[in-house]
Amino acid sequence: MADTATTTLSSKGQVVIPEEIRDRLGLKAGAQFVVLGDKDVVIFKVLQPPTARDFATLVKQARQVAKRTGMRRGDLTKAIAKARRSK
Repeated sequence: MADTATTTLSSKGQVVIPEEIRDRLGLKAGAQFVVLGDKDVVIFKVLQPPTARDFATLVKQARQVAKRTGMRRGDLTKAIAKARRSK
């Protein structure tokens, strides 16, 4: 970690990320984070949607696994229907 700074938790649970760090990381209003907490450590991890290339790679891998395991389109349709009923 190159930059360190201090900040304060507001009464609403909000934390301001210092400007220098926002600028360095290219963070804009509306950025989303996963927040991990363990003992006295809090970590904010920026959520970024996959690029089109990353998504294509994920789809290719999923198709390979489906083919290798013998999964059929009907199996997927049934799994989706089951997941929707369980909500």
